[in-house]
Amino acid sequence: VPPEALGRSFREVYGAQSRRFPNYGHGQGLSSRQWWLDVIKQSFRLSGVRDEAVLTKVAEKLYHDYCSSHNWEMLPGAAETLSRCHQLGFRMGIVSNFDNRLEVILSQCDLRQHFQFVLTSEAAGFAKPDGRIFQQALRLGGARPEQAAHVGDDYSRDYRAARAVGMHGFLLRTAGQAEGPEVPPEHVLPTLSHLLARIEK
Repeated sequence: VPPEALGRSFREVYGAQSRRFPNYGHGQGLSSRQWWLDVIKQSFRLSGVRDEAVLTKVAEKLYHDYCSSHNWEMLPGAAETLSRCHQLGFRMGIVSNFDNRLEVILSQCDLRQHFQFVLTSEAAGFAKPDGRIFQQALRLGGARPEQAAHVGDDYSRDYRAARAVGMHGFLLRTAGQAEGPEVPPEHVLPTLSHLLARIEK
């Protein structure tokens, strides 16, 4: 299957599946595993693959292999920033529109130890920008909104949503990323390494 064709098929299928079964089908009788297997199979079908035995084998392998550290790349400065925040005594957690494989992925990438909690949209039952997932995170972290800061790379789901519940918000806007709505410069992080300087202000 040509990669370009598969990429187009995946984007189409992923979008349709997300609209039909939001948040991995939570509350609609689907597991996130089945949600993803359906997306993978349908993406290949749309690209011309018809052998169901092959589709099942490929879908299972891709679903499993997605957790491998070989498929993930750490942002520049991430490890150093997390270590420094940990040394300074910050309680850190993850709030992510992701399924429950995230715990395994973080462990595989040797990052899990930095975080007090990992809250996925699948576990929470709500996805960003829904304020309820941020409220759950605040309870898990034992912090009031004004004591907490959220860092993310999506203006609506991360920056604006966190600020809507009273948290401080920082928008990670790396080089080459498309410009979005106007954000105060002091709230923008060109890299994760800029986080500590922003927090100290």
